[in-house]
Amino acid sequence: MRMEREMDQFKAIVIDRDEEKKQSVAVKTLNQSDLMDGDVTVQVAYSTVNYKDGLAITGKSPVVRRWPMIPGIDMAGTVLASDNSDFKPGQEVVLNGWGVGETHMGAYSQVARVKSDWLIHKPEGLSAKHCMGIGTAGYTSMLCVMALEKAGLTPDKGPILVTGAAGGVGSVAIAILSKLGYHVIASTGRSSEEAYLKSLGASELIDREELSGPARPLNKEKWAGAVDAVGSHTLANVLSMTQYGGAVAACGLAQGMDLPSSVAPFILRGVSLLGIDSVMAPKAKRIEAWSRLAQDLDLSKLESLTKTVPFDEAMQAAADIVDGKIRGRIIIDIADQG
Repeated sequence: MRMEREMDQFKAIVIDRDEEKKQSVAVKTLNQSDLMDGDVTVQVAYSTVNYKDGLAITGKSPVVRRWPMIPGIDMAGTVLASDNSDFKPGQEVVLNGWGVGETHMGAYSQVARVKSDWLIHKPEGLSAKHCMGIGTAGYTSMLCVMALEKAGLTPDKGPILVTGAAGGVGSVAIAILSKLGYHVIASTGRSSEEAYLKSLGASELIDREELSGPARPLNKEKWAGAVDAVGSHTLANVLSMTQYGGAVAACGLAQGMDLPSSVAPFILRGVSLLGIDSVMAPKAKRIEAWSRLAQDLDLSKLESLTKTVPFDEAMQAAADIVDGKIRGRIIIDIADQG
């Protein structure tokens, strides 16, 4: 209890809006009484910047559904206090999703109070900082890989395409797939990132412009499967170029939420479209994904694709990710208050 009392006052980024629904964002000093209900209180060590965090802080999409709100959908930290016997003070924990940073106060705070059902114990072999280098983006990448494997894809079936390759999901997906032995094709609009993407394990690159326009119902078969974080015309093109019996894991909407496609890839080539949800995934699947990440992600590659920033740079990083200026993953050092 002493540790919890010592953290009674803490700093957090708070999103609010006025009566005219104009949004504001500021760093504030809060008390634990300002937090929402939960049975575990966590001292947050690290968080990260995901695209959803960027949308929340910039207000460019209605991510936040409760005000005031502390943003941040990912956290890694240490239990301060717990009413659940599965989580004891001093244990290290990880959280991804569950509406945290949207409807429940989130991770851009030195202290968070959450529900124990949302937490998992930090995987062995990964530090708290590693876990936030991975974050929801990397955890989603692993869910995509697991879904493709379940659909029967193996390295001998053919290449795997990764769209949005220089982003968080794409970067981690390339690193995982290459370690598992897949020939990875990286789609990016940033030709300057060729060396970076190949260092992660991409075998070849294609320009995203090849996929961003209206799609034909069917096109030449080019890959056995794909991890798509873009949606819209890009996903439609990806499906039209997936070989017979292939599968595509869809997990993002950077280009848009629409899917201007046809049934042709599904009924003429037997292609499977696999929807990936990381926010509400069951705990057993989360634990499996994090266990696989500890096993199948090269930590030296993870470190090469991550950058750590202090707490006071989180808001700028959030704006940058929405503007497409972020490569790889950004870790926020919550303890580094500048």
